[in-house]
Amino acid sequence: MNAPFAAGLAAAMLLASPLPASAGDWVPAWMASPQPVWSADFLFPTDVPATLGDRTVRQVARIGIGGTKVRIRLSNDHGRNAVRIAAAHLARSTGGMTINPASDRALTFGGEAKGTILPGASLLSDPVDITVAAGEDIAVSLHFAEAVPVETFHWDGKATSRLVQGLHVSDTDLPLGETITQRLFLSDILVDAPEAKGTVVVLGDSITDGAGATLGADTRWPDFLAARAAPRGIAVVNAGISGARLLSDRMGTNALARLDRDALAQPKIATLILMLGINDIAWPGTPFAPGEPPMTFERLTSGYRQIAARARANGVRIVGATLTPFAGALPGTPLEATYHSTAKDALRQRINDWIRTSGTFDAVADFDRLLADPAEPARLLPAYDSGDRLHPGDAGNQAMADAIDLDTILGDTP
Repeated sequence: MNAPFAAGLAAAMLLASPLPASAGDWVPAWMASPQPVWSADFLFPTDVPATLGDRTVRQVARIGIGGTKVRIRLSNDHGRNAVRIAAAHLARSTGGMTINPASDRALTFGGEAKGTILPGASLLSDPVDITVAAGEDIAVSLHFAEAVPVETFHWDGKATSRLVQGLHVSDTDLPLGETITQRLFLSDILVDAPEAKGTVVVLGDSITDGAGATLGADTRWPDFLAARAAPRGIAVVNAGISGARLLSDRMGTNALARLDRDALAQPKIATLILMLGINDIAWPGTPFAPGEPPMTFERLTSGYRQIAARARANGVRIVGATLTPFAGALPGTPLEATYHSTAKDALRQRINDWIRTSGTFDAVADFDRLLADPAEPARLLPAYDSGDRLHPGDAGNQAMADAIDLDTILGDTP
């Protein structure tokens, strides 16, 4: 056998080798879309430290589907500097910052206890053997031994995390420290779930991110949907970002820019639910975006078509959600006078009619009709309103999740 042929055969044999056992059948059980930390001149403060050094952060997340192995993804997507993880642990939470010590697992990255998240990159941990169930609370503890800049985070975490001085990743309970409601670096928890039929990603703004939901109660509408879907073997994850827009950046990158990372790259993705556009319509002319021209029907529908086309090109089912009423939104804030107008609501209604009838989407979730006050359709029904006339409260979120038809969400799935 000549040498070039032998070398080619060896390469072919390597390519044909079976995947290692750790390859698994991974699905996302929880996610928090990464956002860039914005400057101090923005309307909202970030409320996170600029740097972390010799500190441990413990973050608790409720997973939407169970499995037999777990791994996490850490994101430095918007970072300009490397982030070094000195130690990372995962365990079952028993409430608050307390963990079950018997479930504590040290995480590794390529077999090493330490890991580095390069600028603009993410870092996936090795799998750990631990059987977890849908609805369990998982605590992820990260230690940063040296000063690292916080340039990537998720602003509206809807849960309380704790920062403490020193190395405490395996402590059953944490000492007192600083509490935050943002997510730091933790972007995904994945589980090995061979029986999972597919993943549903909800790409949205603050309504999906849970701005009106009770803090720490896991009552965002994708949370309720995940609980309904898990017994069917369907994973549901929340790719909402408060302040997100379809076509523009600020509190997060625009949907067209983050579509691949937050949705299409998710393991076993089968369906994308798109609920974006209110901020595109409402922000121009407000303190959020005082110099922006009004949104147009043509620009917004072009963006929707592009999302739908890219989803279908990847074999992903696309569900369009209508935009909910927001007349009188944000009373008592600097946004009250300019966030809503008759012209903005007319565009919202025109967009909703297009979502329902254009055929752009495989299915439609008509949240507008579900949440509108029949006596005044430009406003949220008071029973579903969180109180700010923009974001649904817990009851509204439950109604939204209950309105999704699980028999058709994955298309041909029985």
